[in-house]
Amino acid sequence: MSYEHLNWPKDLLDLDQFSAEHLEAILDVAENFREVSDREIKKVPTLRGKLVVLFFHENSTRTRLSFEVAAKRLSADTVALSASGSSMAKGESLLDTARNIMAMSPDALVIRHSASGAPHFLARRLPCPILNAGDGAHAHPTQALLDLLTIRRKKGKIAGLKVAIIGDIAHSRVARSNMIGLRTLGAEVAVAGPPSMMAPKLAEEYGARVYDRPEPALDGADAVIMLRIQLERQSGQLFPGAREYASVYGMDLARLALARPDCLLLHPGPVNQGVELTPEAYECPASVILEQVTNGVAVRMALLFLLVDNSERLNPAQAA
Repeated sequence: MSYEHLNWPKDLLDLDQFSAEHLEAILDVAENFREVSDREIKKVPTLRGKLVVLFFHENSTRTRLSFEVAAKRLSADTVALSASGSSMAKGESLLDTARNIMAMSPDALVIRHSASGAPHFLARRLPCPILNAGDGAHAHPTQALLDLLTIRRKKGKIAGLKVAIIGDIAHSRVARSNMIGLRTLGAEVAVAGPPSMMAPKLAEEYGARVYDRPEPALDGADAVIMLRIQLERQSGQLFPGAREYASVYGMDLARLALARPDCLLLHPGPVNQGVELTPEAYECPASVILEQVTNGVAVRMALLFLLVDNSERLNPAQAA
């Protein structure tokens, strides 16, 4: 199947850029690339000769490694750069750093930054595709896409499902991007968290039902996305303590039983076991947390394929 008619954007900034058809196409291409990870030789020549720069101004394990593995499995060359290892530590501006990177003729720039809007800032000024790997508390589109792929692979669809997102909604870029993607594909979304970590107007803007307790959000849920407490983005202590948070909002097997019997349990990581999830919940059959990591490589392969070489895009079935 060809996706030429969808008129792909230059950059990946957030999921509000895309129609439902775009999102389904990305998931279809990711599904096609997922089997590459199961091969003895885990590499295809799709982006041979292309250079992908990984510019991570903020700490990351899963996203950074996933993008690097995705690029290398497409046969692209990669260069990784962190803020502490760049001239930004000496006072160089983000734009000057990016311009110096562009002088080396990269074919894509993957950026994670603590400032919301940083990828948008670069996308308006640089000619190569900019892929947002997380910006502040604003957006994390590739995480949302891998969550969508994980749910669709297990459930066969997104439309008509109920998905609960529980935890630190106000400071979570994962929650925002997931609300957009899930609603675009026809899911019902319920969010729950402490009032001090809730953003009811934002949630309602994206069509989510808002609760201050997890129980009503979990009722009848087909999938549950648990969120990490974003301590690094909070200006003060917004809850009494980890033990109190876990007792009211943490996921254990008893609380998970409030959802549908075949409910999926997701978490973007890193997981604070004993706070957001008990060890028993993390290891239970409903947990697809490690499968999310596998699907993350496939999603990022799909996005690099669709955006980096879009002037010569191949049929995705041929590419894999």
